[in-house]
Amino acid sequence: MRSIEQLTQEILALPSAYRALLAEKLVESLEFDIDPAIQAAWTTEARKRRNEVQDGIVQPIPGEEALAQVRRLLE
Repeated sequence: MRSIEQLTQEILALPSAYRALLAEKLVESLEFDIDPAIQAAWTTEARKRRNEVQDGIVQPIPGEEALAQVRRLLE
């Protein structure tokens, strides 16, 4: 059996589209007591945002930069 570290290395070597699909499947496999309508809305929004990034409509920024922007707004 492979270790989590080995699996992580293999997964991170996959193309981003495959990683996104795997991430989606892993999240779906978790058991949450969430209203199905709310879950469907979040899934739709996540796919929309993913597609906007993949299609070049939206340019992502690093998480640290996003947090810095939020902190500046809150000051």
